[in-house]
Amino acid sequence: MLRPLAPFFSLFTILLCSMFSATSNGADRPNILLIYTDDHSHRTIGCYPEAYDWVKTPNIDHLAKNGVRFASAYIGTWCMPSRAALLTGHHPYGVQSMRMEGEYPGSEYDPEKCPFWPSVFRKQGYTTAQIGKWHTGTDTGFGRDWDYQKVWNRPRYPDNAGNYFYDQLIETNGGEPVMTPGYTTDNYTNWAEEFLRGEHRDAEKPWYLWLCYGAVHGPFTPADRHMDAYPEIEVPVPSDIYPTRPGKPEYAAKMNRWVLDPDGSGQPVLAGGRIDMDTIRGTTGVHGNTLHDWVRQYHQSVLAIDDGVGRLMKTLKETGQLENTVVVFTSDQGFAWGQHGFHHKLAPYDATIRSPLIVSWPKKFPTGAVCPSPVSGVDLVPTFFDLAGIELPWKMHGHSLMPLLTDPSAKWGHPVLTTLTARKYGDDTADIPTERESLYLGGIPWWISLRQGKYKYIRTLIQDEIEELYDLEADPEELNNLAMNRSHHGTVKEFREALLAELRRTGAKMVDHLPPVRPLSN
Repeated sequence: MLRPLAPFFSLFTILLCSMFSATSNGADRPNILLIYTDDHSHRTIGCYPEAYDWVKTPNIDHLAKNGVRFASAYIGTWCMPSRAALLTGHHPYGVQSMRMEGEYPGSEYDPEKCPFWPSVFRKQGYTTAQIGKWHTGTDTGFGRDWDYQKVWNRPRYPDNAGNYFYDQLIETNGGEPVMTPGYTTDNYTNWAEEFLRGEHRDAEKPWYLWLCYGAVHGPFTPADRHMDAYPEIEVPVPSDIYPTRPGKPEYAAKMNRWVLDPDGSGQPVLAGGRIDMDTIRGTTGVHGNTLHDWVRQYHQSVLAIDDGVGRLMKTLKETGQLENTVVVFTSDQGFAWGQHGFHHKLAPYDATIRSPLIVSWPKKFPTGAVCPSPVSGVDLVPTFFDLAGIELPWKMHGHSLMPLLTDPSAKWGHPVLTTLTARKYGDDTADIPTERESLYLGGIPWWISLRQGKYKYIRTLIQDEIEELYDLEADPEELNNLAMNRSHHGTVKEFREALLAELRRTGAKMVDHLPPVRPLSN
């Protein structure tokens, strides 16, 4: 059973202040730059073999050449839970007091019950900063968790929450919002460069900067300078873009976000002809409505991020900080374009949620290395504490990646648990809802999955729904559900039990209330 957070956290912070010692010497501890993108699939980055052969991301690729690229990273399932997990080190069902409230994306939390770990770094001598998208409660934590903040506080200003690329209300250090012109990806890079060059921080302290880009989220708007990029490209049509899909749960078997173009082009087109997301509604594509048009636009939007990575690495080098800065590049989750019929994140498949993850620190870690072991978003937090030489303030759900960063081929015995609990957190996830409004998000019901080795097991939390098992080495597109094959029923049962064990290890109260699965067929 996990220890209660609030009393333990208060005691621990007192102990931290009294233990502040030689380990807090800024010269001995690295800076940490976390570059965090939004709805950003690993398939859009050239160094990933799943990318289209026309993809060009030279700066991110260069980062991978100077670091460790993780082949299978599962950071989260959608925007807010991914960030809540990153700020606490807990899966969403362990994030207590977090709740959606008011007009979306309105949300609140109690910082006594839900402390964020950057406050611990502050007490241990780090300067902590966050720039960009904020999506975890109206309280951004300035002065408690962060020494410096320049953020787009979406939960506080829901009327502005759809402005992902232009005209954002920006708060600086908890002050009044200012309508800010300019392309937001570039704005965030500019502000991060200022911080790296020494503005808004103590030059004698190590620093942690969370640069949280809003790109590539819908409406997937490229910078003007990239509108003509990728003029002649080929976009293969996923084999299961149209229903039905044998071996999938009912919701996935019937998913129909794409239809054959009624005008006779032969191309899939987005059903309805526009984007319809919570805060992005009625937006049409800048090039058109075919799958080709949308994939091109999406990849164009990545290019400003790649530009930003190049600028930030150049700034670190020019300021003499590159050697002692750990650079981490990842995203909250991926995004599918036609795979399994989706135009979405949320679903348990690699096409919808798998993220890029690159960690670069040539001074300590191998370069040009690939780690094949699946890893989780909750593994990042204990890794940061390991890097900083700071003891963990509470029990984390994940495991430090340091063994894999020093030896990417090392054995890794930790399974990766991933969950979707719609808009519920903490104890509110103990009981599985049955009414559609609470059970589904974006047409996708609650689910839990476990990835270990080459297999992924998925359990949809609907009574008598089928289980899923995929061999991702033989079937990377997850088209063949092995749970339907009697010869794999033993493996299904093993993963079923392993998933329950991982839920129990991490204190998930839902473990005792899971709906029964459909019996395995003979």
